[in-house]
Amino acid sequence: MTYGFMGVDWEDRVDFARLRRERLQKAKDALAQSDVDALFVFHTEDARYLMGARSHLGPTASNKTTVVLPKGGEPILFTMDHVYCKETMTWVAPEQIQQRAILADHSGVKKWADTLEGLIGSLDGKRVGWDIWTPNVEECLKQAFPKTRFVDGYKVLMKAKVIKTRDEIACLKAATAITEAGMEAALGVLKPGVRECEVLAAAWHKMTALGSEWTQCANIVASGPYTAPYRRYTSDRVIRKGDPVIIDIGGCFNGYWGDFTRTVICGDIKPTKEQIKYHMEAYNAVWNACAAARPGNTNLDVFKAAEPVFMSSLGHGSGLSPWEAPYFNRTVYDNPMELRPGMTANLEPYAGKKGVGGFRLENNLVVTEGDPDIYTTWPYDERLVTDVHPLDTSTGRMR
Repeated sequence: MTYGFMGVDWEDRVDFARLRRERLQKAKDALAQSDVDALFVFHTEDARYLMGARSHLGPTASNKTTVVLPKGGEPILFTMDHVYCKETMTWVAPEQIQQRAILADHSGVKKWADTLEGLIGSLDGKRVGWDIWTPNVEECLKQAFPKTRFVDGYKVLMKAKVIKTRDEIACLKAATAITEAGMEAALGVLKPGVRECEVLAAAWHKMTALGSEWTQCANIVASGPYTAPYRRYTSDRVIRKGDPVIIDIGGCFNGYWGDFTRTVICGDIKPTKEQIKYHMEAYNAVWNACAAARPGNTNLDVFKAAEPVFMSSLGHGSGLSPWEAPYFNRTVYDNPMELRPGMTANLEPYAGKKGVGGFRLENNLVVTEGDPDIYTTWPYDERLVTDVHPLDTSTGRMR
């Protein structure tokens, strides 16, 4: 169920204090169970996961926020917005918010290292995990911390993040409601003679008007020959009657991402038999994969349920990052992950043929104790669906 976005006193909606508290505790537990002594967190979404620190979400990565989480201690935020954050982030102590760490050169990292030692003590002989690797950062960190062993810290935090809390799931569903509104707006302007970018503009405007912080990717409106082979971006192509149109968009609610895809035929026209064939291949693949997303199964079971109807990947999980574990690609044959309640999956198969068109479809779900909670309720283009899947509760209701 999706409630309103406002905080109210008459209904139990997202409890943001509980959200922050439970996320941090999960991270502390994961760190405590590892052989790592501290985490250097450079991913902006993970700074938010640990401390509720919002930063720029795109379009490129930037070192505007850094969080250090010592084992047995409290996280420390280093940010260019330290004055603002000290005034507004009242759930953390003032000393947990420090000026931005300058990590672009050796002198900046050395100053940060000295500051950090004064806050959490020496890291000599300790194992420290960090998440974003570049040759320059590695050189600077190893020079500033010569007696510290650095390891992959992203894996530690991912163990905490892979199971979503109830408030995280509520945020994901709110993001999906925003995305569905964007889809409605996009389809409202889709007609022969409009450009792909005009369709995307309608979706982007609506999602932003509803409070979306950013978009899950550049967002995609691909039509006609651009659907097969599928090239996953939006152009100024004029969409023609009878074209298949792939719309893959995602809004953002409090850092959590919507992301779903539908393919429709442009205009008041019957699809061809081949268009129906390829759409049904993708349709059956997405629903069969959803049906396999149950506790005790693995991401390999889900992958096999759709195989071979996808491109290089069948999908991914989602949270404060749009692309989190569990993953659904060919590597699952080598290292399958057991599905557990609270895991999320965005499943997006594809089928198509050059000259006919491509069809990509996507559902979002949460693994539960029983049937998957498929919280993407947007129906499919009924002209392209010959047999409605038992799990599909939306398509066919207007027939």
